[in-house]
Amino acid sequence: MDRPPTMEDVARLAGVSRALVSIVYRDAPGASDATRTRVLAAGNDLGYRPDHRARLLGRTRTRLLGVTFDVRAPFHGDLVEVLYSAAEAAGYDLALSAVAPSRGESRAVQSLLDYRCEALILLGPQLSPSALSALAESQPVIVIGRKVRAAGVDVVRTDDKGGSRLAVEHLLSLGHRAILHIDGAKFPGSAERRTGYRAAMRHAGLSPFIQPGGRTEADGSDAAKTFLNDSPPVTAVTLFNDRAATGFLDTIRQSSLEIPRDLSVVGYDNSTIAALSHISLTTVAQNTTALANQTIAIAQTRLTDPNATTAAVVIPPTLVLRSTTAPPRSAGCTG
Repeated sequence: MDRPPTMEDVARLAGVSRALVSIVYRDAPGASDATRTRVLAAGNDLGYRPDHRARLLGRTRTRLLGVTFDVRAPFHGDLVEVLYSAAEAAGYDLALSAVAPSRGESRAVQSLLDYRCEALILLGPQLSPSALSALAESQPVIVIGRKVRAAGVDVVRTDDKGGSRLAVEHLLSLGHRAILHIDGAKFPGSAERRTGYRAAMRHAGLSPFIQPGGRTEADGSDAAKTFLNDSPPVTAVTLFNDRAATGFLDTIRQSSLEIPRDLSVVGYDNSTIAALSHISLTTVAQNTTALANQTIAIAQTRLTDPNATTAAVVIPPTLVLRSTTAPPRSAGCTG
C-alpha cells in the first residue's frame, strides 16, 4: 500500500463497518470484546494510526492547553513537568510543540492552533508584542518567563531583578566586593537580571562589571575564555542562567583557577543540571510549581470569562546554596 492505511481499510480487513471501527478506536460503548480484538488486530496488521487531530475537530471543546517550549532549555523541561500536574488537576491536558534550531516559534504555535488548543502557554517566547497580541485575539495567551506588555496577553514570570539581587547579596555576605555579571544578551529575562545586578552592586557602593554572554553552554565557555584572557580582578561571577554557568564552570575548571577557592560562581534557574553532583551549582531558583499553578489558574479564568482583566503575576525566587560559592581567598583574583 503506497498510502497510509485508513479507517475504511481497517473496516474492510476486519469485516465490519467504518462506524464500528470508529467506536473501537474511540473506546466508546457499542462493540463486543471479540469485535474490538478483531478490529485492533486488523489495524495493527495494517499499521493504522488514528488521526487524533480529526477527533479533536469533532469536539465542541478539546480541553487541551498548548505549550511551546525550547528543546535547548533544560529549565523549560522542568517547567513542563509541573505544568502537566497542574493541568491534570484542573481537568485539562497539554499539547506540546517544540521550538528548535530547525523549527521556529511561529511554526510551533501554528501546530498547536491546528490541534484546536483552547489556550496557548508560551515559555520564554521571543515573538514580538504585536504578534503575541494578534494571537490573543482568537484564544487566551499566557506568557511564562518574559516581561512583556502586549494587549490581551497574560504574563506569569519570576522577579528576575530580585533574583539577581539575591545572588549579589549572597556573594556580598561572603565578603566578595569585585563581582562580575555575565549577561544573557537579548534573551527573555536578561535585561531584568542585568538591571537587578547593577542595582544591588550600586546599593552596596560598588562598581558593576558586565561581560557579554548568552544562554547556552557554549556561550558560557566562550565567556570563560574571555574572562581568563582578560584576567579581570574579580572574585565572583553571576551568570544569566545555569546552562551558561555550566559551560563557564567547565572551562574555568580546566584552568589554574579553583572553584570556589579562587572564584565563586552563581547561576540562575535551579534547573536539573545545577543539582548534578559534579556541577553542584549555587543558583537562583525559579518556583516552577507556583509558575505552573498560576498559569493554569489564569487559563481557567480566561476560558470561563474572556473579559477578565489581564493578569501580570510576579513570583519571588529563592537562593539555593551548593558548592560553587565561598568566601574570597584574597582581595583579588587573576588568571
